[in-house]
Amino acid sequence: MATIYYTGCTLDGFIATDDHSLDWLTSRDIDMDGPMAYPRFREQVGACVMGATTWQWILDHDEEPWGSLPTWVMTHRTFPDAPPSVRFDRDDVRRVHAEMTEVADGKDVWVVGGGELAGQLHDAGLLDEVWLQYAPVTIGGGAPVLPRHVELRLEEVDRNRDFMCGRYSVVR
Repeated sequence: MATIYYTGCTLDGFIATDDHSLDWLTSRDIDMDGPMAYPRFREQVGACVMGATTWQWILDHDEEPWGSLPTWVMTHRTFPDAPPSVRFDRDDVRRVHAEMTEVADGKDVWVVGGGELAGQLHDAGLLDEVWLQYAPVTIGGGAPVLPRHVELRLEEVDRNRDFMCGRYSVVR
């Protein structure tokens, strides 16, 4: 079981534009059966956590905002009704991580987004891996993939059509 920050980012290190757009990401070609693609990654996940901005993006862009994956949204905001699998929390990431780990039942915990939340888990010593799919684009600003100093060790690298994919372990 590992806690993994799995996300796409631009070559200049951003996960979204200043106005939370992911158009730069969703317009790129990726093989969903290819290396480090989402479907295979998702098979190993038992729970996930995201920030309020990521949850809002899902609400704004997905017809069915979420499935049955146990999900924690870290927020101080109020959202409309959510599926029963989604919990809203504002507590310390250590307690929430302990709950997620228990619910994941031996599977991985996926940090969906954003970078600040992944950073908080790192600061608490709870982040194990970072998987990045680098899109061939720069946007010059926005939400950074990790807005703090994090030491990583490259474990695996591959290409999936438009994306350069890297799997890193967190150096403690």
